[in-house]
Amino acid sequence: MKRHELKYRINKGEHFLLKQRLSTLFPSDSNVNEDGEYHIRSLYFETPDDKVLLEKINGVNKREKFRLRMYNMNTNFIRLEKKTKDKGLSIKRNASVSKEEVEMLLQGDLEWMVKSENKLIHELYSKMTGQSLKPKTIVDYYRAPFVYIPGNVRLTLDREIRTGMLSTDFLNPEQPTIQTFETYALLEVKFDAYLPAIVKQAIQSIGREQTEFSKYAVCRKYG
Repeated sequence: MKRHELKYRINKGEHFLLKQRLSTLFPSDSNVNEDGEYHIRSLYFETPDDKVLLEKINGVNKREKFRLRMYNMNTNFIRLEKKTKDKGLSIKRNASVSKEEVEMLLQGDLEWMVKSENKLIHELYSKMTGQSLKPKTIVDYYRAPFVYIPGNVRLTLDREIRTGMLSTDFLNPEQPTIQTFETYALLEVKFDAYLPAIVKQAIQSIGREQTEFSKYAVCRKYG
């Protein structure tokens, strides 16, 4: 299903107030720590001519990006994700991959992908071999997630966005990263056909305009 996605840059004070307000209105998902957050690490794929980055910068209506993602550096749960944007609407597909498969991919061994029965893994293989798509940039941040079942709404507060610069050492918990400073945090609101009034009221106080902010694009400024 295609989803709507709204994004807002927010400062430190707005982040504090929004987190307090959203936590009183909506439940978090079940994977958060005692601070109501979890850590996300993503590794984005790119072509030699920066097709993914340039399509984002130029506002191409239909574009896609592939990434590996894990939570709290838990290598027992890693996903390959493909996110497609089509006229402002988002579609996301994912497939589970193992630590060993990721290690092989990062070493340039793609034979396991040919043997996989998963269509998304086959698609990535095709684009890695046909378009020279390769791992490019690590993006780290902390996320506070909230959900509202009517409208299938998901609200997330992402703070401390960091980049691994030129490294693709995705599985290394000691991988050095540096913080980006384009915004303190990012509010994202994702929903299906409509945005319920209670959610609109919860976020309208920040008084900010929507943004096309991309964590990947911001992190690419550093390498």
